[in-house]
Amino acid sequence: MVRNWRETYDTYRPKLKPNNKPIQDVIVYLKENYPVIERTEQNLLRIVYDNVTLNEYYAHKIPSDKIPLLQVFQIKNTGTEKRLYENQDEIFKGCDIIVGFELESGYFMVEGSSQLWDELFVFRGLDEDDLNNYYLVAEYVACVQKSADSGLI
Repeated sequence: MVRNWRETYDTYRPKLKPNNKPIQDVIVYLKENYPVIERTEQNLLRIVYDNVTLNEYYAHKIPSDKIPLLQVFQIKNTGTEKRLYENQDEIFKGCDIIVGFELESGYFMVEGSSQLWDELFVFRGLDEDDLNNYYLVAEYVACVQKSADSGLI
């Protein structure tokens, strides 16, 4: 897998430029495209906090004079957006789709839908640091290709 990631990186990195949107834009996109409920339970906020602060790559993106700012949303299983629940990976079947954000670093996570994670990752884009990470470049390229195949872009 690592060899494939590096090959993808070598092929596509020269063609990519930073296109990272602010995380607030990603939140607006989520709210405009999906019915959401904000969730404020400490256990959910803690999961997002730990995911960003215990990951050296994302933790360094939080300025030293800032504290993590967290938001969590649940995608409602209603209306036309039931498709996310209908298309969940087998491992997520029956689970709520939860999206967590850390506002200082621009980190986000999605539990319950790899399809939504791919969509948000493509929408958010990559920053300069991300473009130097062969895994993130390869993952971004794969998500863009999946999105193009699905007609989302």
